[in-house]
Amino acid sequence: MRITCQRLALADAFQTVSGVLPTRTPRDVLQSVKFEIKDGRGSLLATDLEIGVRYELPEVESDAEGALLLPTSEFASILRETESETVVLEVDGDVIWVRCGPQSEFKLGAKDPSEFPPVAGFEEERYFVVGASDLRQAIRRTVFATDVESTRYALGGVLLEFQTDVLRMVATDGRRLARVELPFRSEGLEAPENDHPIIPSKALTLVERSIDEQRDEEVRLTVHSSEALVQSGPATVSCRLLEGRFPPYREAIPKAFKYKVDLPCAAFHRAVRQAQIVVDAETRGVDFFFTRDLLTLRSAAADRGEAKVECPIAFDGDDLVIRFDPQYLVEFLRVLDPGTNLTLQLIDGESAAQFTTEDGYLYLVMPLERPK
Repeated sequence: MRITCQRLALADAFQTVSGVLPTRTPRDVLQSVKFEIKDGRGSLLATDLEIGVRYELPEVESDAEGALLLPTSEFASILRETESETVVLEVDGDVIWVRCGPQSEFKLGAKDPSEFPPVAGFEEERYFVVGASDLRQAIRRTVFATDVESTRYALGGVLLEFQTDVLRMVATDGRRLARVELPFRSEGLEAPENDHPIIPSKALTLVERSIDEQRDEEVRLTVHSSEALVQSGPATVSCRLLEGRFPPYREAIPKAFKYKVDLPCAAFHRAVRQAQIVVDAETRGVDFFFTRDLLTLRSAAADRGEAKVECPIAFDGDDLVIRFDPQYLVEFLRVLDPGTNLTLQLIDGESAAQFTTEDGYLYLVMPLERPK
């Protein structure tokens, strides 16, 4: 079998699918990417058995149908280091020849492609549709708040709630909570088979990477009882849904607040990063002092020093001090546009603080206990 394809297109596709590969696995075959030629089309497939990625390749020429397994590390390096317009793959027994133009030729070992597990494609006739840019932003605004190490709740993924024409995505690690709402429409699907699906954060990260906003495309999504499939352009990500119960997150969102502060997003982000410089693993916290028209951030660590950062704000309430883990704020602020209008609502120095934006993004974070 001889396959010819465009190097840049192949490199983009290979980078997308290889993101799912496990770092450690007892099955060597899972460290490879499968290149499949079927019905005149080329596809790259990769999986870690929980999540699979299938990528349809354009402009592939082949003299026969079949499949081969590409060793991830070596083939990725070939695509990165060569500059030819086309790549030619030729299978000869237990050898794969890779030729990149007239000057570069590589001989790689061939494994049995029949040992590779199946990876689903998107063949659904009924599904939900969301805008690519909306979904990409929603993923970026939620996955950082998950906890992949948790065993108590299903906190390693993002909860999806389909409400009429609004899709709500919620993530929490027990100390913070991120909630995003985005529009969607249904194509013949009234409701998902699983009405509270939890998508693994790794799968959503792969979906985000597969979205090409320049194509201004729509993303198709379907949810079965234990599986979800998401198609974005040529890429399809399939995954098992997380089992377990998602926390009753609505109970964590306060019904009323005492203070409301409008914050300049870029300046606030910069102030938090500066105050974080002297924070260590033991101290972790930064104190936020709210006084009339001024927010002062203070941090200190015995072996690193002290920091004091001032940020002018419009605040005319009673003086208030609250301590946050600065990393929780930095991870939230970095997914916002610097020009975002940000609102902070507070109850006191010991209760959850709520950040919101004009487009409905909500981020709730618990404060740290201040030393007596």
